[in-house]
Amino acid sequence: MAQDAPPTQDEYIPRRMHRKPRHIGRTVLLSLLMVAITIVGVGGAYASKLGSALGSSTSVDINEVLPSYEGQPIKDPGDKSMNILLLGADHSDSGEKLDFSATSTDQRSDSMMLVHIPADRSGVYIMSIMRDTWVNIPGHGYAKINAAMQYGGVPLLAETLQNMLGVKIDHFAGVDFNGFRGLTTAIGGVDVNNPKAFCAYKTTPDVCFDAGKIHLEGQRALKWVRERHAFADGDYQRVRNQQQFLKAVFKKTLSPQVLADPLKVMDLANEVLPYVTMDSELRDPALLAGLAAQMKSLRSDDIHSFTLPNQGTGWSPDHQSIVVADEAWIAKVGAALKADDMGTLYPKLPENFRK
Repeated sequence: MAQDAPPTQDEYIPRRMHRKPRHIGRTVLLSLLMVAITIVGVGGAYASKLGSALGSSTSVDINEVLPSYEGQPIKDPGDKSMNILLLGADHSDSGEKLDFSATSTDQRSDSMMLVHIPADRSGVYIMSIMRDTWVNIPGHGYAKINAAMQYGGVPLLAETLQNMLGVKIDHFAGVDFNGFRGLTTAIGGVDVNNPKAFCAYKTTPDVCFDAGKIHLEGQRALKWVRERHAFADGDYQRVRNQQQFLKAVFKKTLSPQVLADPLKVMDLANEVLPYVTMDSELRDPALLAGLAAQMKSLRSDDIHSFTLPNQGTGWSPDHQSIVVADEAWIAKVGAALKADDMGTLYPKLPENFRK
């Protein structure tokens, strides 16, 4: 793709300022999935109640969201690793709740992650994908990746990612962000190190954050992780903040003070699961219980988050501000996912793209 001299990351061009701010997603999606896994893994006297809570989540037929298609990457039957596409959902521009089974929607997938769980269950690798990444969307040509869902729903987004990386996606989960505030409140909030004092964009003066260690909970947590306009490099700093917050949420959720308290787990379940949609196979209690058992030794240090490396911002042929894909790194990440060798690749990722 021909490019005019693209600006560097230090010359980041903000997205159009008049747009309605989108709710965050990278920071909460896997947390909610881990809560679901924790719920069915607790068992004991609370098993039936927790199973009922899981029943409050939504199931969508896996063949509707992840249909097979000609030319789809093939996964070795002996490969027990797992790739999960996680999306955030808010109400669409028309005000209707997003239907994950729809073939098209007026809601773009602004929050997307691909989560890789190795076959030995020794860790979790969370890859955020910048929503403005310029990619080839099957049947539509090149566009920002967040347009794929608008054109063809979750199936087209999944096909775009599978073709781009050359790997098969095994499962899908989506989250309505109305569950976010309840999640952070149920775990008593988290502490983060705020790198720069700022106030949330276009909001009341009291929603401001000092530099240094701060406590985040409920609405303040939502404001902190969604802000981008306060930073010179916009989405890049927001992603770094989100990844830091995600680690803190994992650490708190996986702590003994939470996992050893069935009532607290129940609080998490009741706050979160009504807002979670999973494919019909992933939502199977037997699969989740098995996954929970396999990952029972997982700690927050075993959670590795990064952003798919890119070449910074640039311009599309029709003069849109975009994130320029780095084809070399896409190939490396795809090969590592396919070989279930993210543990080797992760330390080699550019430092500014991993957290």
